[in-house]
Amino acid sequence: MDISTLIGVLIAVLVAGFAAWLFYLQRKAKATEETKVEGSTAMQLQAYERLTLLVDRIALPNLISRMNIPGLTARDMQLALTQAIKEEYDYNITQQIYVSAEAWGAVKNLKEQNALVVNQFANALPANATGLDLNKLLLEYLMTDRKGSLHEIVSEILSFEAKKLL
Repeated sequence: MDISTLIGVLIAVLVAGFAAWLFYLQRKAKATEETKVEGSTAMQLQAYERLTLLVDRIALPNLISRMNIPGLTARDMQLALTQAIKEEYDYNITQQIYVSAEAWGAVKNLKEQNALVVNQFANALPANATGLDLNKLLLEYLMTDRKGSLHEIVSEILSFEAKKLL
């Protein structure tokens, strides 16, 4: 074997090795990108899951059953309900960066609507009303007015968007 053949073989081996190395780097970058996308999707799904739980927790029927404390005045119950709504919302506020603006807007609207309903009904009661009176009034409203089931609509929005990610 002469020197020119040896140099040719050496160049071919180096070129093939360099091409294999570039191919390896490209595959590694693609795998890293796929992992990022999968991780991002997982985080988005977790956010939708947490927001669905938030919606369930601030749904007025569920909130009333958890906060039904005997002996409270209507004013104290109003404060307890609105504080619970605020705390639940504040605890999950960072989830908005993982979900669509529409989904977050629906959650925010639910929070504001529920606080407004509680405040309006509490303010309509006489000064000597009990927390039980407020809870009864709220539950009657929820059973008769379609707006009272806003939490179900928001849950459906969150579920629909989460399913789009799957």
